[in-house]
Amino acid sequence: MLSFTEVLIIGAGFAGLGAAVHLHRLGRDVRVLERADSVGGTWRDNTYPGCECDIPPALYSYSFAPQATWARGRAGQPEILAHLHDLAGAPGLRERITCGVAATGCRWDERTQRWHVTTDRGTSYESRFLIVAVGALNVPRIPRPAGTFDGPAVHTARWDDALDLTGRHVTVVGTGASAIQVVPQVAEVAARVTVVQRTAPWILPRTLPRLPLPRPVRRTLEYWRAEARSSAFTGSPDRLEARALRHLHDQVADPALREALTPHYRIGCKRLLFSDDYYPALGRGNVELVPSPLARLAGDSVVTADGREHRADVLVYATGFHVSGALASVPVAGRDGKILLEQWAREGAQAHLGITVAGFPNAFVLGGPNTGLAHTSVLTMLESQFRYAAAAMDATDQEGVDALEVDEQAPARFAAEMADRSAGTAWTSGCDSWYLDRDGVNRSLWPDCAWRYRLRTRRFDRENYRVPASVIEPSPASFP
Repeated sequence: MLSFTEVLIIGAGFAGLGAAVHLHRLGRDVRVLERADSVGGTWRDNTYPGCECDIPPALYSYSFAPQATWARGRAGQPEILAHLHDLAGAPGLRERITCGVAATGCRWDERTQRWHVTTDRGTSYESRFLIVAVGALNVPRIPRPAGTFDGPAVHTARWDDALDLTGRHVTVVGTGASAIQVVPQVAEVAARVTVVQRTAPWILPRTLPRLPLPRPVRRTLEYWRAEARSSAFTGSPDRLEARALRHLHDQVADPALREALTPHYRIGCKRLLFSDDYYPALGRGNVELVPSPLARLAGDSVVTADGREHRADVLVYATGFHVSGALASVPVAGRDGKILLEQWAREGAQAHLGITVAGFPNAFVLGGPNTGLAHTSVLTMLESQFRYAAAAMDATDQEGVDALEVDEQAPARFAAEMADRSAGTAWTSGCDSWYLDRDGVNRSLWPDCAWRYRLRTRRFDRENYRVPASVIEPSPASFP
């Protein structure tokens, strides 16, 4: 069965739903495909104990769909997921979202000047515009150490809600964003918790609003406070590092433990974390920090690189994600059969303003190269991308053409600019992080304040686009 739509969006997480709401309000005919059985993306998949957003909650909703309050002054996973369901339930939009259907291929047809999308249910879609919103944090990175483990092993992004950790010996592998949330919760019920640390993270205290300010005022204050933090990553980190070290010293009395928890790389080189209860959890009598990476599994225990063996009933991997994993499951083929992910593998991930790619007319990538943020809410970047994509669609309509495509040189220029501006920043200061590709190039983060990206995308820069040669004359058939 073939269905027609004006805009087809792949993915119903924060990015896909935000784009759908924005474009639907502008009168665009929108269809959203989601491979899971419900909307929510990473906030649907991550249900581990303690899961919550670690940025100020006033910043964790779109300006056009504000969330007035979060319980406890924080944005917890259940509340965020409920908010996303509210977004999906916007009048006239719910019936335009199809869950439980995975896009298996997206192909630009030069004859029809349309995107053709196939699914695992045998249905097909034809659309004028394509928005790829598959996200970056949804394919778990699960280590494959030598040996076997006899007990249950789970990744934080695939949590088993039926798993009872009461009185168990639990080993948590990893000390990133999910680990520092799950460890304090597990320590409350487990008999013993072993935390396997490869690299100590930089951690700042959580800041909660002390005054009952109106939401717009709080959002403004939190926005500019977060923006001010970006200078520590692109300039001098001394003040931010001093604040993080004070937090460590205030919460960890044991000198040996404090030394093991002291990072030996520049703050921001890896993801900066926020927590008030992780350090105290490590000081509990039933919790042990092992500052040595996982080496192998040994039946009812794990062995770390220092040769020590640690008994374990349950193994929890808090080891992050394959950043481009979701895109690998949805081949996107542009002009001349070019596959987006293969092109990025050869040339490095490049997109003009992180949104459009040469050879892929009328297609927009949300959360694309160099549009991630290390200091504030990525929703500010996504909202800029929605507006830019909408302006591009308007320009296509106004010129009476079927398609516009970014010039070959524009993505490369943007990528070169991002690489140049990343030189000397925290992200390229020498540590190993998912921000960098295999060549050590920052392909993930926007190396500046978010407001400057908003300025860069505030208008559609038509001078960087062209009408593909095969569609200089408008198609004689109107779009269904």
